Amino acid sequence: MASTEVDTIDTGWVREDPEAPSARFGWSGTAPRTYAIAAFISGLIMFGMLAGNHVGRVEDIWLIVIGVVLIGYAAFKMRPRKNAWKRA
Repeated sequence: MASTEVDTIDTGWVREDPEAPSARFGWSGTAPRTYAIAAFISGLIMFGMLAGNHVGRVEDIWLIVIGVVLIGYAAFKMRPRKNAWKRA
């Protein structure tokens, strides 16, 4: 009969649970640069949607506001940070 115990994997740095996706390749974290690039491209797409068959201006206002917010988020995430390497 198979055992139901879960062994830990030694990644060299920290013993992690084998159920964690990072246990196989030793990486755990987010990709803020990828998110910033996706937000910038999405913001440009929002501005591209301004050329359409709108009758009113409410849609245009929403597209502009969302596009500016997305591009602002991308600019905030991509700015250089002071002491970025000293995080704990």
